[in-house]
Formats: sequence, C-alpha cells, structure tokens
Amino acid sequence: MPLWSCIITPIELALVGGVFDRQKDLPETADKREQRACCVIAYDQTGIVNEAELIELSRRPLGR
Repeated sequence: MPLWSCIITPIELALVGGVFDRQKDLPETADKREQRACCVIAYDQTGIVNEAELIELSRRPLGR
C-alpha cells in the first residue's frame, strides 16, 4: 500500500471528528471505542463521505 493512501486529509479528519462527536456519549470501553475508531477510519479510506452512513457503519463489525 502506498504511503500516501494512509494520510488523512483535513477534510477527512473533520468528517471522522464529526462522527466521533455525534457518538461521544456512548457507554463503551476504551477497547470498543478504539475498535469503532478503526472502523470509521477504514470506511473513510474506502471513500465513504456521508457522515450518517459512517455513523451507521461504525456500529457494525468491519467488513460484515
């Protein structure tokens, strides 16, 4: 994987940050929060740019 594909742009960072802001009050462990963060970033890297869709997808296990 090229290095440039792992770089998150300011726009992507704002989108991902918005997803986390909307879900900040969820009662979850640090491990679950980290798992959700990985899912959101992975889905963002696939090109999903709709915040509502990212929120919905972040509730599901990655790749399922």
